[in-house]
Amino acid sequence: MKRAFFSAIVACCALSASAREMTLDECVAYAIDHNLTVRQHELNRQSAEQQVVSAKDAVLPQISAGGQQSWNFGRSLNSQNIYANHNTANFGLSAGLQLPLFNGLQTVRNVDYAKASLVAVVEELEAAKDDIALRVMAQYLQVLYCSELEGVAMAQAELTAEELQRRRALLDAGKIPEADMLDARSQLAQAKLQLVNASNNRRLALLDLAQLLRLESMEDFDVVAIDTKELPLIRDPRSVFDSAMNVNHTIAANRLQITAANKQIELAKTGYIPRLSLNAGLSSNYYRLPGMNNESFAQQFRHNFGQYVGLQLSIPIFDGLQTRNNIRSARIRALSAELNLETQKDNLYKAVNESYYQAVGAREKLAAAEEACEASAAALAAVQGKYEVGLATPIDFENAKNGFVKSMSERAQARYELLLRARILDFYANQ
Repeated sequence: MKRAFFSAIVACCALSASAREMTLDECVAYAIDHNLTVRQHELNRQSAEQQVVSAKDAVLPQISAGGQQSWNFGRSLNSQNIYANHNTANFGLSAGLQLPLFNGLQTVRNVDYAKASLVAVVEELEAAKDDIALRVMAQYLQVLYCSELEGVAMAQAELTAEELQRRRALLDAGKIPEADMLDARSQLAQAKLQLVNASNNRRLALLDLAQLLRLESMEDFDVVAIDTKELPLIRDPRSVFDSAMNVNHTIAANRLQITAANKQIELAKTGYIPRLSLNAGLSSNYYRLPGMNNESFAQQFRHNFGQYVGLQLSIPIFDGLQTRNNIRSARIRALSAELNLETQKDNLYKAVNESYYQAVGAREKLAAAEEACEASAAALAAVQGKYEVGLATPIDFENAKNGFVKSMSERAQARYELLLRARILDFYANQ
């Protein structure tokens, strides 16, 4: 019966894998392309790129043009410098240019700050991708674990049904009492209930994975099984942490945020530096006074045409302490960024060591579960032999079978826990 039990499990696992759809790498790639958090970080990156462009464009001159039309009614001075009641009209056009020659290094430092912020935002985008990859990896393995438990439960239900048929035949032959057959029916009902629960757990795990991927429909969606026979190596946590400090995107983003904060301090200090700009412009106007011999529009525009050019120097003396306050605020943000980096280092150290000890614990649990499987299999075979010759009761046989099923479930749990934690360590080390 033990060999039949293993064969049933293999058949059930093959049946559940018949609707395979996506591998782990495909799930991770799909989730990264469709995850809303990753999309938001992508928009943040585009916004940061635009801020760099805007900072560079600040060196360009500002050119403007305008026109004005006015009418005056009532007493006013005329060309003879005498007050009289008349209506006048005035029309003018102008164009001006303002070019910053030196703005206290504000443009240069603003470009440096925008570039530093952009690099930090790019690392934050990669960190968001890493986070969704880890979540998909964990849920993917959870689906596989639930699939294996479903296969065990299905095999147990089939074997319990076979045992029920066997006891019915023995009852018909008058070799066992009816109570034994009724007990077998009860055991089959329990096995079917366990199968329903296992199937539901697998569907829920698959649903959680589909939601991570933001699939529109779960129809025909399944995962590809991975080879879990070869045990993974468990990396040393110290080497993993040292490697992660160099490649982890969250750590890199926090370091770059410190750099950007220091650039912001330098930008705030430009409020103390004088500024020099070039101003130039063109203008002309047309004036009409009723009752007077006014020149034509073209003549007045030609005669009234004027140009100007000038330099404007602005020296900050007292700005209500705004520059000082801006510098202080920037320094506080720099200190906050440094604290965030230390917090992320602590979180990374904790995550690496937790994964390591969980992997070690899962490996030890797996070794114990392997021994339990061998022992329970031997016990099942011994009880089965006694049961077939009437030296063991149906309860003894059922207990032996349940012990074997339990040991197999615990072995599967330990194996997938070890696989997950080992892969997390590999992920931290290599990103």
